Amino acid sequence: MTRTERAVVIGGGIGGLTAAAALHRRGLHVTVLERAPSLQPVGAGISLSPNALRALDVIGLGDPIRDLAAWQGDGGVRTPGGRWLSRSSARAAAERFGGPLVLLHRATLIDHLAAQLPPDTVRTAADARLVDPGDENWPARVRTPDGELAADLVVAADGLRSAVRGTLFPRHPGPVYSGFTTWRLLIPVPGVDFASHETWGRGRIWGTHPLKDGRVYAYAAAVTPAGGHAADERAELLHRYGDWHDPIPAVLAAARPEDVLRHDVHHIAEPLPAFHRGRVALLGDAAHAMPPTLGQGGNQAVEDAIVLAHHHDDLGAYTAARLPRTTAVARQAVRIARLNLMTGRVGTAVRDTAIVGLSKARPALFLRGFDGIADWRPPQPPYASEHTQVG
Repeated sequence: MTRTERAVVIGGGIGGLTAAAALHRRGLHVTVLERAPSLQPVGAGISLSPNALRALDVIGLGDPIRDLAAWQGDGGVRTPGGRWLSRSSARAAAERFGGPLVLLHRATLIDHLAAQLPPDTVRTAADARLVDPGDENWPARVRTPDGELAADLVVAADGLRSAVRGTLFPRHPGPVYSGFTTWRLLIPVPGVDFASHETWGRGRIWGTHPLKDGRVYAYAAAVTPAGGHAADERAELLHRYGDWHDPIPAVLAAARPEDVLRHDVHHIAEPLPAFHRGRVALLGDAAHAMPPTLGQGGNQAVEDAIVLAHHHDDLGAYTAARLPRTTAVARQAVRIARLNLMTGRVGTAVRDTAIVGLSKARPALFLRGFDGIADWRPPQPPYASEHTQVG
């Protein structure tokens, strides 16, 4: 492929903005097209594990984001009654993977990424459609409300329902329902002190985590038919989780109905044949949407973006680097979803007993699940962070 000079990024989420920042650093002229009226996402948190933080080091954002880490003490997995099944700590995670786990508001990360770009790089309220993927002899073309743009590279970061993915691979079946729905809350909960945790019940999970700005990020998931919604989602959460251990009742008491976000979970069960065609590359959910059970959806999008910038003149190398890894991570996320959302009483009891036993024999059980994921490193040094261990 000829040298890339102009890139168009379709989608102004975390993956798209990371790609834009990384490509800009490599000297490309970048335009980001976001169909929403602004870049600000609906309120929710995102966890960034050491793999994504090392990727952000490449564009100089690793340390500013690490400074937002709030988890300092113990954490782990609990039962609805409050019993700990598995324990871990921030220090153990940092020692094992060479850095902290950071939980922050998505809007905070979006702001940091957007600040890496020149003025007027991002166009909001700009619905974009791929007209021609191009090839080595001619550029790709993208249609916008203001006319067509020609590009040496198009980055499709247009999410789960990616129109670009459908254009490139029309025979691919697309995403499927994962079998459960999720709720999310990001609110202040004054006077509540707790250890960061995820709680596993029968067909239900709950997570409560502190943010550095003093707010609490909580999420829940439950096995339900697709398409369900309650008139009052806070009341629905109270019904499902109101008798679970502290601080869950306090979090629900502090929430308003409008604070609760609910979304069904979908994932791409059949991997794409490639993450590129012509001069177009897919990344993030557009390429490999996965259940959130490993907290890796956004992290893998950040990895994609940095690797894509590294291979922007050779998209075949990008596919070769990312398709096997993201397929493996996505499959592990599906396996974890089946484990922590088990619905049978006997199976759930066996699961909990096994976790306790394995945790005693292998204390870092919770962390071992991230081996091969959180220890990933980007393809190019040097790293911006003085804290990153380069092996």
